[in-house]
Amino acid sequence: MNRLATESSPYLLQHADNPVSWRPWGEAAFAEARAEDKPIFLSIGYSTCHWCHVMAHESFEDPAVAEVLNAHFVPIKVDREERPDVDRVYMTFVQTLTGAGGWPMSVWLTPDLKPFFGGTYFPPAERWGRPGFVEILREIARAWTTERARVDRTAEELTVRLREATVGGLLGTDRGVVRQVAGVAALHQGVAQHAQQFDARHGGFGGAPKFPRPSELLFLLREHARTGDASARRMALETLDAMAGGGVRDHLGGGFHRYSVDAAWRVPHFEKMLYDQAQLVMAYLEAGQVSGDRVYLDVARDTIAYVRDVLTSDEGGFFSAEDADSLPHDAADPAHTVSAEGAFYLWSRGEIDEALGADAEIVRLFYGVETDGNAPQDPQGEFTGKNILYRDQPIEAIAARTGKSADEILEVVARARRLLHERREKRPRPGLDDKVLTAWNGLMIAALARAGRVLGPDAEGRGVNAAACEGMAVRAWTFVRDRLWDEASGCLLRRYRAGDAAIPAYAEDYASLVWGLVELVETTGDANTLEWAVRLQARQDALFWDDEGSGWFATTADDPSVIVRLKDDYDGAEPAAGSLAVQNLIRLGHLTGDGGMMDRAERALARFGEDIGRGARAVPMLMAALSLYRSTQRQIVVVGDAVRDSDLWRALAGVYLPSAVVLPITPGPGQRALADLVPGVAQMTPVDGRAAAYVCRDFVCEAPVTDAEDLTRRVTA
Repeated sequence: MNRLATESSPYLLQHADNPVSWRPWGEAAFAEARAEDKPIFLSIGYSTCHWCHVMAHESFEDPAVAEVLNAHFVPIKVDREERPDVDRVYMTFVQTLTGAGGWPMSVWLTPDLKPFFGGTYFPPAERWGRPGFVEILREIARAWTTERARVDRTAEELTVRLREATVGGLLGTDRGVVRQVAGVAALHQGVAQHAQQFDARHGGFGGAPKFPRPSELLFLLREHARTGDASARRMALETLDAMAGGGVRDHLGGGFHRYSVDAAWRVPHFEKMLYDQAQLVMAYLEAGQVSGDRVYLDVARDTIAYVRDVLTSDEGGFFSAEDADSLPHDAADPAHTVSAEGAFYLWSRGEIDEALGADAEIVRLFYGVETDGNAPQDPQGEFTGKNILYRDQPIEAIAARTGKSADEILEVVARARRLLHERREKRPRPGLDDKVLTAWNGLMIAALARAGRVLGPDAEGRGVNAAACEGMAVRAWTFVRDRLWDEASGCLLRRYRAGDAAIPAYAEDYASLVWGLVELVETTGDANTLEWAVRLQARQDALFWDDEGSGWFATTADDPSVIVRLKDDYDGAEPAAGSLAVQNLIRLGHLTGDGGMMDRAERALARFGEDIGRGARAVPMLMAALSLYRSTQRQIVVVGDAVRDSDLWRALAGVYLPSAVVLPITPGPGQRALADLVPGVAQMTPVDGRAAAYVCRDFVCEAPVTDAEDLTRRVTA
């Protein structure tokens, strides 16, 4: 009997009607496997995963496949977004075993949870060089019955290898070996590694598929700020330009898709993840400051507008994702059609022409619309005759062809975007994963808080300005504090959905949320928010810090079903908890003057020593933290009535200062509260009734500044 109907996870609920007798991860399922002496089939995925849907439709919804699974295995379903601890262990196993990983992930375990075979997607029968799922099931069932000793020995050996491979972390660091924090040579090496892999034609690094990986771009931008390296700046900006113009960006509704299947960023995998939106907002905001080009800020605004309109709950928290798949709006028989990848986003030429009339020609040229479609055919034929909207030609080329000016072309495109967006909103929308995850909300709070400092007025009327972004960030933090903080235990929770908060938080939840709160402190100057940031950082250290080997474990040691306690060093789609924690400690240490925070950050960095340079592509967010550590640290405090409306505060918004912490202070109770946490601020006052800026290092401050141009010169010198 399938036992997923009472679960909260949208992914598990998608499988609640399968004929497979799924169990949720837990002792009841493990006890069943032990009692019946059956191997466990563990399937891990997430609700917006296209290939998870494919395998579900081909195999898990098939009664014949379910009969084999139910007869010989105890099937368990896990939502990787709810249980990254389980996912991380078995993904490491699959990557070690096969050299690759991904979702859906399929792993076979002994009843004591030791893995002995695994992979990712398997077709129901042999196809594309992949063995068939049913054949694999039968062969494993046969081996379990007739070669049990070999299977048990393999499971034991592979588990030992898994533990040995993860003891030292990603770069093979050794426990007990004393190292020093890497010098600037490692940072130069990191930039050089990115340069070697940089795609000078299309932007990004390496070939297809290409993933937006904002931590790489943040590292490069911060190294440019530290050293003036023009190549680091160029690689970051050209990558952001390519993504902003590519099909990986939703040009009508805002936001970015998960990744591009091609090297040119044109053909996306269409799911949209909250963590991508958050990190890309941060990257585009920093690019706008570095370049002075408002185009980057406009991309950030569009992305924030998408999150506001689609991924924000009524209570203020942020939902996790939108699906890649939806029902085709133009199916011949809608009642008997199935969801298809990208159906919500694709257009035929006829649809464009009919919707736009006389404007259609310019829009076709601008977005690369072709008569037979610009999207490649795939095995399912889902993209045949369809167009993905991406920037195809420069405006100058369109002007030469149409005789229109650049301003006229942009006016037509802006009008067309509104019309096409209105039409698209009438289509069947992709599925929404409406769970709220603490870590991903922390990332979005960080991005919105930064936007609350950087963005100016919203000239195009999208409602995305500094005040609106700050309001979204504060509301989301209030939601997390009220719904996902367990005062009784003094701990965070991981997931909230439909009134249910559950799952003790992981290191990544604490680290991401602290980042959000540090950014929010720098935007609001709120002492209570700073107190929470310090409190949560201390809780993360208490629960996850490895005092023997330094660094943070991803999990506590409380769950015996997690057979390996890992340190997740890799900065992949999401930055690793340790990378964020180092950054958080450095910035909190410079805000509060707490030397112990800096000591812990140094220990975490020293764990890698100079080896960090050779692994820079794997740990770019940690490299960004190292760049911060090796930069001149400053505190910039602006104090005055209506301080955030002052010319001084607006001047800071236009300057890229990744190694400075900024703090707006209004004289009165707020300043007195901050004085208990931040050294020196009690003595900072306006000058002659005017807002004043204090530029400090270790809170040894220069004379206050009241002129915006003078402040800009000082902080950029």
